[in-house]
Amino acid sequence: MAVSKGLGELLIKEQLITVDQLEKAKREQKIQGGTRLGAALVKLGYVSDEQLTGFMSKQYQVPAIDLATFEIDPDALKTIPKEICEKHGVIPVSISGKSIVLAMSDPSNIFVKDDIHFLTRCKVEAVVASEAAIMSAIEKNYQSKVTYEAIMTEMEEDSSEHTQTQADVTFVDIEKSQADAPVIKFVNLMLTEAIKMRASDIHIEPYEKRFRIRFRIDGGLYEKIQPPPGIASAIASRVKIMSRLDIAERRRPQDGRLKIRTKENKEIDFRVSVLPTLFGEKIVMRLLDKQNLQLDLLKLGLEPVELEKLKTAIFAPYGMILVTGPTGSGKSTTIYSVLAELNKPDINISTAEDPVEYNIEGINQVQMNADIDLNFASALRSFLRQDPDVVMVGEIRDYETAEIAFKAALTGHLVVSTLHTNDAPSTVSRLINMGVEPFLVTAGVNLVVAQRLIRKICLKCRTAIPVKPEVLFDLGVPKSEIDGFQVYMGHGCQACNDIGYKGRIAIYEVMPFSEGLKALVFQNASPNEIKQKAIEEGLISLRKSALIKLKNGVTTIQEVLDSSPKDIL
Repeated sequence: MAVSKGLGELLIKEQLITVDQLEKAKREQKIQGGTRLGAALVKLGYVSDEQLTGFMSKQYQVPAIDLATFEIDPDALKTIPKEICEKHGVIPVSISGKSIVLAMSDPSNIFVKDDIHFLTRCKVEAVVASEAAIMSAIEKNYQSKVTYEAIMTEMEEDSSEHTQTQADVTFVDIEKSQADAPVIKFVNLMLTEAIKMRASDIHIEPYEKRFRIRFRIDGGLYEKIQPPPGIASAIASRVKIMSRLDIAERRRPQDGRLKIRTKENKEIDFRVSVLPTLFGEKIVMRLLDKQNLQLDLLKLGLEPVELEKLKTAIFAPYGMILVTGPTGSGKSTTIYSVLAELNKPDINISTAEDPVEYNIEGINQVQMNADIDLNFASALRSFLRQDPDVVMVGEIRDYETAEIAFKAALTGHLVVSTLHTNDAPSTVSRLINMGVEPFLVTAGVNLVVAQRLIRKICLKCRTAIPVKPEVLFDLGVPKSEIDGFQVYMGHGCQACNDIGYKGRIAIYEVMPFSEGLKALVFQNASPNEIKQKAIEEGLISLRKSALIKLKNGVTTIQEVLDSSPKDIL
């Protein structure tokens, strides 16, 4: 497209992007099938929404508009159908007489203006907004005809047993689900709402006198709706049918997967866990959005010195890298980012995972299966007969797996795995308690990474707040840094669903195994002694990493307290 080409060249001229970044964005356009160049540049992180909007406003001399805070005129919305807005990437914001104000991501597109003029018979006055902001405003302002309340009314009226036998969902389109049974419409709406709200999990929970559905967004659980308790079994059956589970089995836990395709042609996997409880089946659905998976070491949240240590370990010819932390701390993203960095044509990578969360081209991924005794240990043995360069083990859970992993690390292979420990120094004690000899730990482990996820303050509603110096000192901020230390919090707005947080970022503790640390391991030193030595050698602890994010205005004091233990040395 000539317009897109012109935009790219103009952005290069303004030194907002490089030629190489433009080429990568064009390749992303082709992969996504019709995505606009501006959207591709924003998705890849080369420019922000605000930068692109400001540039377009200046370049085409049209005003910019913040759709997240602007109240759109309902009369204007009636003039242009939702389908037209989605097709052209525009939304009407106000109308007065024979003049309509139109928010556009590309105000130079005269063909779109002509179409809207022909449709509305109004003079079109353009304002500029980012494509993401326009699409969000379309979804928010063009309310779907299907609502939870309307569907629940239908479900209460329709008390017949649902016997839908569809084995899988390949396309979810709420606008076209009017003819479906109410339970199908309800589940479809629940899934698409979760996707729109960036939820990571859906919790479907039946109790004695009530039934609720909650979404986990950026680590926090928020109640979405309380349907009537009588429809809990119908919803559970529908989800189980979609996940190819046994709907007749209600006494045992079951695990399944389903894949849906939204009308934007976006594929999303759901990992489904069904657990029998006292008053019905509780279901947790984990959203696995491959398109939003950020496999870039530079964007994980590592400090520059930590990133350098990690890269040194990644490109070592052999040894072991261990990533530790509790469930839901982002370990998988870190490991996939490491593997993506190593994923080259001349590198043979094999992974043993339980479950395989994301399929990555170029990597041989194996799903564990307890029914046929395919576990981490047996998969590792097989890997070593497959001429591997890099081996990833989902988790080191027992001595057998640890023994084979260490043998692989000591015989010319790079091994990447996870372990459940509170911090990096505790990893040594965990391995020794598992039965691994100290000399194997020191010879095999190159690097240990401990991590947690913390919520990021919403930039739209972030404001500075006063904090007493003693509070900062108690957090662990050195006295020399307290002066000028500014703290922020989010008060809640439409952009963050009135939560005050939007998105998450990881805090890290990256500990290479130096000669000094190896000597302490041989002396059977405690985790505290190992940590003290590591800090002397430059370790940034989890608390210190969180305080750096606090100082940079990324997160809040509460998140620092919730995510990291105070350093006691």
